[in-house]
Amino acid sequence: MSWRGKRKDEDVRASDDDSEAHAPAKKVAKPAESSDESDDIVVCNISKNRRVSVRNWNGKIWIDIREFYVKDGKTLPGKKGISLSVDQWNTLRNHADGIDKALADLS
Repeated sequence: MSWRGKRKDEDVRASDDDSEAHAPAKKVAKPAESSDESDDIVVCNISKNRRVSVRNWNGKIWIDIREFYVKDGKTLPGKKGISLSVDQWNTLRNHADGIDKALADLS
């Protein structure tokens, strides 16, 4: 008998003994966000599916630049985007002149 056959038998017995101990954890569904938890103020639409909004989420203020999609008649946020803290937004805003200069140099 080859070593593969013997090893396979050992693996089967080992997996039978530990099957209950290594059962995968069940996923718990996330509760739907209530309007209390997330307040969005849409500042502007950059394009058809992109928008800038300011939101209060979990007690913190975020500047959100994100793509949205429509599903079942509802507009929902997509994965593509970035949420900036107020400090990060201020850093970006303070560098706006440098960004404009770089854009002018590349144009």
